[in-house]
Amino acid sequence: MLKLDFHPAGRHFLQIPGPSPVPDRILNAISRPTIDHRGPEFGALGLQVLEGIKKIFKTEQPVVIYPASGTGAWEAALSNTLSPGDTVLMYETGHFATLWKKMAEALGLKPEFLGLPGIEGWRYGVQADLIEERLRKDAHHLIKAVCVVHNETSTGVTSDIAAVRKAIDAAGHPALLLVDTISGLASAEYKHDDWGVDVTVSGSQKGLMLPPGISFNAISEKAMAASKSAKLPRAFWDWTDIVEMNKSGYWPYTPNTNLLYGLYEALDMILGEGLDNVFARHQRLAEACRAAVNTWGLEIQCADPAVYSPVLTGVMTPAGFDADLIRKVIYENFNMSLGTGLGKMKGRMFRIGHLGEASDLTLMATLAGCEMGLKLAGVPLAGSGVLAAMDALSAQKVPSLRQAA
Repeated sequence: MLKLDFHPAGRHFLQIPGPSPVPDRILNAISRPTIDHRGPEFGALGLQVLEGIKKIFKTEQPVVIYPASGTGAWEAALSNTLSPGDTVLMYETGHFATLWKKMAEALGLKPEFLGLPGIEGWRYGVQADLIEERLRKDAHHLIKAVCVVHNETSTGVTSDIAAVRKAIDAAGHPALLLVDTISGLASAEYKHDDWGVDVTVSGSQKGLMLPPGISFNAISEKAMAASKSAKLPRAFWDWTDIVEMNKSGYWPYTPNTNLLYGLYEALDMILGEGLDNVFARHQRLAEACRAAVNTWGLEIQCADPAVYSPVLTGVMTPAGFDADLIRKVIYENFNMSLGTGLGKMKGRMFRIGHLGEASDLTLMATLAGCEMGLKLAGVPLAGSGVLAAMDALSAQKVPSLRQAA
């Protein structure tokens, strides 16, 4: 039996950019007894979560829920809309855009990777003008879809999806727009219908505050029409039977019953707070986190302030300091997990997650752990990021000073 010698006091601080900490309300909901997924009680639950999730995506169109990770929803988006040998324009913004491209290749598609060269390409958002320029050159409309990542979890960059839709329209091109907002949904503003997205991909373990295990495809009418002639093999991922059975609150396979309990609770929490309030909370926490990083004198991974992510902040470490060793110092001394650098950024950065149920105090504790860990690791700091973040957060508070009677 595995011997566990690490027994720190208190809760583990899970401050990676997903999976995010699961609130007690959601854990309690998931722990309810499993019910018959063909019974009337489940049908009522199914209808409620299917209607509620549309509000999160801001769509009137169907949202398919899979008992799978976000990777499964990637495959579903591609396999339902495309045929073997189709050319797909995919934009490189980081590690997860790269993984989606590898999946497209494995499925027999022909992805064309567009983006800025080298490391710099991982520090900026999608350049919509490059997409428009490439589509204008595709006179025979061989490109069948444009795939972009909304919030690139590996870098802390949130791209302008409305601008991508405008670029496709300006080029007069019929390509579908497929968007991954696995880490953006319910944390950063997203409008599936208004932005003209054809398939939106997301997952449960980020802004929705659930454990990993369910994922989503929000589907436009154009995407549903494309699925009728798409030739990539699909069975489990096929939208047709799922959308039809969802009309009565059921699925054509065994759904993840208890995670749907959790989704119901998560929707109640998010919609109860109000989506705009959720987005504003994430923005102010992100601003405070960046204030800390700037005061430390460290560099933020995202190089364009216009596309800073409200979900996470990527922190570049100075030359000669391995970011993973710093993460190890923080974990072993303060029982806190930070996100590792991925792909091209391995060892060069760490990622601070501030998403889901994050609050002022959870962020302050996180930044305190980071600052203490950076000092223990010998990283020279220009000032106290903790104090800077505290000032940033408290400056936005309204004091309630009541004189005693």
